[in-house]
Amino acid sequence: MDKFTFTIEAEEGKARVGQITTPHGKIDTPVFMPVGTLGSVKTVSPAELAELKVQIILANNYHLYLRPGLEIIRQAKGIHNFMSWEKPILTDSGGFQVFSLGKGNKGDHNLVKIKDDGVEFRSHLDGTKHLFTPEGVIKMQETIGADIIMCFDECAPHDSTFEYAQRAMERTHGWAKQALSFHEKQGRLSEYGHYQALFGIIQGVIFDKLRLESAKYISSLPFDGIAIGGLSVGEEKIDMHRTLDLIEPSLPREKPRYLMGVGSPEDLLEGVERGIDMFDCVLATRIARNGTVWTKLGRLNLNNAKYSSDFKPIELECDCSACQQFSRAYISHLIREKEILGIRLTTLHNLRFLMKLMEQVRVAIREKRFKKFKEEFLHNFEK
Repeated sequence: MDKFTFTIEAEEGKARVGQITTPHGKIDTPVFMPVGTLGSVKTVSPAELAELKVQIILANNYHLYLRPGLEIIRQAKGIHNFMSWEKPILTDSGGFQVFSLGKGNKGDHNLVKIKDDGVEFRSHLDGTKHLFTPEGVIKMQETIGADIIMCFDECAPHDSTFEYAQRAMERTHGWAKQALSFHEKQGRLSEYGHYQALFGIIQGVIFDKLRLESAKYISSLPFDGIAIGGLSVGEEKIDMHRTLDLIEPSLPREKPRYLMGVGSPEDLLEGVERGIDMFDCVLATRIARNGTVWTKLGRLNLNNAKYSSDFKPIELECDCSACQQFSRAYISHLIREKEILGIRLTTLHNLRFLMKLMEQVRVAIREKRFKKFKEEFLHNFEK
């Protein structure tokens, strides 16, 4: 497998089931991608991820560039070898992280200096100065060696003015064209010879005019897939839903659609209903580290005293190792005592919960009952 393909296998309304083929394996969509920022999904081994039926993970170019550094990854012959993960990997460009350094005053923070040809910033680790350019970020990701890579973009804050959002969008468009041209000159290949799919990113904050313009422009370029950035960053849910509804008709049907940074169960279902194929988010692992788990009836906070003598599993129907072997009481004890095993178990459960949810979604779409499935799930989950 040396190319990237996407086929649609079933549809219900805008919701669709498909399959992505990459050099490191196939991905059934809709899919949730756990986040392994530094080449590791926190507290979970690659073997355990495979047992959870994780199909693809996400790593971050910004963080990997700073540590361990590109030369270490090159010596390992790519990120797959470095972390012993044989399945597909997607790397984010690091644009969100770079611009987050200047969050609060539209990129004028002393850590970030935005130029038309790139962004100069100081590392959050040691204050050293670095420059990210559209071409440079692609080259970094070619060294990392993921199967799917992202253009460098400017993710403007959700409370930006129209004028600032427009400038950020236009800069994103210019960078997208530069990144695509550079990657094509490289044969769209990693340093290790396998094909790397490149996704363009739609921006525009929550301004309908800008979002529609960005969707049309990014969709007009020969990217392998289309990503939607700058949502789930502080705006109201109604604005995210409206934006997805607005731009969906402008997105190429034959390319996978990736909604960046979205991963709560309810948001996954809302996204699928609006034609989204790929999702990622740190939420599943982040809340797990605070002792919170998802069940079909909503969230449980295992820090609560009432679970200290509750000897049921987190969820009876769950097939994860946490639910198959341990009780709420035991996991609650581990969480309250800050034992590492506790957050490993809650993380395993939350990841399996999302994997199973997406499995159920794919079956429901194939059987033309997704709308009913979504309604029933949310009715129980929101209780």
